[in-house]
Amino acid sequence: MLVSELATRIGAELLGQGADIEIDEVCALDEASAAGISFVSARKYLPALRATRAAAVILTPELAAEAPCACLVVDNPTLAFARVVELLHPRRPPPAGWHPSAVVAASAQIHPSASIGALCVIEEGVVIEAGVEIGPHCVIQRDSLIGEQTRLVAAVTVCARSLIGKRVLLHPGAVIGREGFGFARDGERWIRIPQIGRVRLGDDVEVGSNSAVDRGAIGETVIGDGVKIDNLIQIGHNVEVGENTAMAACSGISGSTRIGKNCTIAGAVGVAGHLEIADDVHFTGMAMVTRSFEQAGAYSSGIPAMPSADWRRSVARFRHLDEMARRLRRLEEQVTELQDAQPRSSPERWRENSDKTA
Repeated sequence: MLVSELATRIGAELLGQGADIEIDEVCALDEASAAGISFVSARKYLPALRATRAAAVILTPELAAEAPCACLVVDNPTLAFARVVELLHPRRPPPAGWHPSAVVAASAQIHPSASIGALCVIEEGVVIEAGVEIGPHCVIQRDSLIGEQTRLVAAVTVCARSLIGKRVLLHPGAVIGREGFGFARDGERWIRIPQIGRVRLGDDVEVGSNSAVDRGAIGETVIGDGVKIDNLIQIGHNVEVGENTAMAACSGISGSTRIGKNCTIAGAVGVAGHLEIADDVHFTGMAMVTRSFEQAGAYSSGIPAMPSADWRRSVARFRHLDEMARRLRRLEEQVTELQDAQPRSSPERWRENSDKTA
């Protein structure tokens, strides 16, 4: 595709020479070819921009003067680059129909345009809508619904009665609607509490590899429209996640917590159960969330990495913190007692005498 055509397709302003160069790949700034296009999202990449061999670069107006090639000027280079990737590297959808090795129940309703891959299992009462792609080794259990244009990449399990919206992307190993972690004590034994609810995923949701979204114990676990869930994430039963919230890898959300819209949860964040998280709340990496947050904003916890020797000294002092706090309190009390018992200073007496004279 010509540089000029790419600029038109993504709504960019074209500056510099090279409008008629043909682009056939996207690439990194420092690995670019004479037929490649890249992007710059921040000034820290200026050295790589100045040295790039790319035919064209997507960037913001303030960086255009630094580029040695054609510039596609936009306000959001990352978003524009994503659209260019789709244009230059379109994914080839599989053919419609069923692979001969797929096992499909007689009562399943599958749209003729859907694609069912090798070794899939589609159980009774499943509904698969138009344009759905079910990759190899996927299991769709009974009475589940898979919405239009949704894609299950491979080895995805959708458990019974789950509702999957439109244009959802489920990566390999994702498990939607498994029974949650619920047990009751019977003496020294744990007895499983049946989880009889379901999962409902909204439209345009993405769930990463080996992530699990548990069904509701009673009622639903709800993942709102546009939510993005990274790899290795656990969503407990009856959790509700608001629209367009994003979660990074290795985070966990305990049961019955409600997370608002447009939140971000960075990597390895742990969220306790039965909490309320407002809209536009942002937790930084490894935050431990043990209480509700009613105000939008950024929140952090955890201890950043430090030299091992410093950490060992700090850990040794942790054991004495309570004793040190008690000693400090006693010292403060003693200082207060001394101040109360101390006679007034000479300036105070002088001011008192002056007042009497006047």
